Amino acid sequence: MPLMQGFPPAPEDRATLANWRTQPFNAWAFHHVREVVPSAEIRNDPANVRVLPEGDTDLSAADLDAAINGMANDALVVLHKGKVVHESYRNGMTRFDPHILMSVSKSVLGLVMGTLVERGEVAMGDLLTKYLPEVSGTAYAGATVRHALDMQVGLFFEEDYTATDGVIVDYRKAANWNPLAAGDVAGDLRSFQERLTDSTGPHGETFYYASPVTDLLVWLMERATGVRFADLVSQRLFAPMGAETSGYITVDRIGAARGAGGMCLTARDLALVGQLMIEEGARDGVQIIPKGWIEDIVTNGDNAAWLRGDFHDKFENQQMHYRAKWYVHPGDAPLIHGLGIHGQFLFVDPARELSIAWFSSEDTPTDQGWMDHVMKSVERIRAAIPI
Repeated sequence: MPLMQGFPPAPEDRATLANWRTQPFNAWAFHHVREVVPSAEIRNDPANVRVLPEGDTDLSAADLDAAINGMANDALVVLHKGKVVHESYRNGMTRFDPHILMSVSKSVLGLVMGTLVERGEVAMGDLLTKYLPEVSGTAYAGATVRHALDMQVGLFFEEDYTATDGVIVDYRKAANWNPLAAGDVAGDLRSFQERLTDSTGPHGETFYYASPVTDLLVWLMERATGVRFADLVSQRLFAPMGAETSGYITVDRIGAARGAGGMCLTARDLALVGQLMIEEGARDGVQIIPKGWIEDIVTNGDNAAWLRGDFHDKFENQQMHYRAKWYVHPGDAPLIHGLGIHGQFLFVDPARELSIAWFSSEDTPTDQGWMDHVMKSVERIRAAIPI
C-alpha cells in the first residue's frame, strides 16, 4: 500500500516527525509538511490572484524529460515572459500543494527584508543586538544586519545535515523538526540562539553558512515591525504579488517561524516570486519589493568573501557572490538562484525573462551529483531561449 494510505496507515507506511526528511517518506511529507510539523499560514489574497497564462516557448532542445527522469523530482514549473511554458508534478503532488522550500526560504526572507529597509524599520549597518539585546553575550555581538543577510557572521555552527547528535540536532529539536528523546527539555528557536557563543573569526570577511543566523533575522524582523513573520511575508510579498494559493511556514513551540528552511509554497507561486524579480519588484506599476534592493542583490555582493568561504567549490569555483540570501552568477546575463537541501531551487534569469521553480525529495540532503545535474539542466533551458 502507498505511503499514508489506509485507515489508519500501517506503521511502516507512516511519515512521522522521526522520518519525514528521509526516503521514501519525504516524497509524501515534503508536500504535506503541515501534517507533520506545526505551521503558520502565509495567506494569499484570493481577490488579487495573478493568473499565469500558458505560453508556447519551444523548450524541446532543453530535453526536460532527461532533466527530471531518474531524479526525485516532485515539481518543475518554468515561466518565460510571465507565461507557463512547462509544468509537471510527481509523487502525488499537484499545482495546489505547497512544497517545502528548505533554504530557498532564506531567499524569500531576503526579499521581504528589502521592504523593511525601504520603510526605515531596519538599517543595514545596525548591530543585530540593537534589536535583540538578548544575544549580546553570544557570537552575534558586533555583527550587523548586513553581515547576517550575506552570511558573513563569524559564528561557529557546524551545518552537518547527516549528524545524529550535537548542536544541529539540538537546533532541529528547538525548531520542532525532530522528536524529543527521553530526558530532553523542550526548547525553542529563540532560547537556542543564546547558546551560540563560539566564533569562527571577525564578522564581514568570510562567507560562512549557518542557518540559525537566518532564524535570528526572523526574530529581528518581528521585533522591528511588531508583525509576526508569516503575516509579514503575506502582507509585504505574497498577497500583493498575486499568489494563487496560501502557503505556510513551520513554527516552534512558541510560534517562532523557521525562516531558514520551513517555508512551503506551490511551485507556481515560487516561480511567481522569480517573475517578480524579473519585473524589478513591481506588479502592474505598483512596487512591491524595492527595485534598488533587487539591483543590489545582482551587483553588490562580495566575491572575495565568497572565495574565502566554504561553498565556492560546490559551483566549480565560479566567480560568484552571495547577497541578501541569494546566490548570484554575474555576467552579461546573470543567473540568480536560491538553493535548498534535498533538491529545492528557484532560478531567475532576468535577461531571458526566465523563472524556474524546481522541487525534489532527494534522499541525500546535499550531493554534488544531483546538484551538477540540476545546474546543467538549467543551463540547457537557458540555452534554448535566446536573449
